[in-house]
Amino acid sequence: MAIKQENEFGIDEEFISKLVDTFYGRIQEDKTIGPIFNRRINGEWQPHLLKMKDFWSSIILHTRKYSGRPMPMHRKIEELQPEHFKIWLSLFEQTLNDISPSKEVIAHFMTRANQIGNSLKAGVFNSNSK
Repeated sequence: MAIKQENEFGIDEEFISKLVDTFYGRIQEDKTIGPIFNRRINGEWQPHLLKMKDFWSSIILHTRKYSGRPMPMHRKIEELQPEHFKIWLSLFEQTLNDISPSKEVIAHFMTRANQIGNSLKAGVFNSNSK
């Protein structure tokens, strides 16, 4: 029997799954960053969604499910621009506003999302490796 893991805000795997599915559905439809994701993912959304669920589970619930290296992957995306991170964060926050049970959950995720976005943006655009 699986133990239901939650953090102090009541966030669990089920919420993370809903967040990722809803958010990436919006990403796919976005006219600016949707085509970038769609080209990179090449129709293989399910493996990406599973990876992102593991990523957020590791970040929020400390499950250690994710063991990837996002920086090198993002550096390979030639069409990626700094303003794309702003769109990503905006869609993420909109999704949280629509589905979160509380303002505390939104703030908790957005703190981490901003840290991750800023780190990726700095690593991709302040690096000579791109």
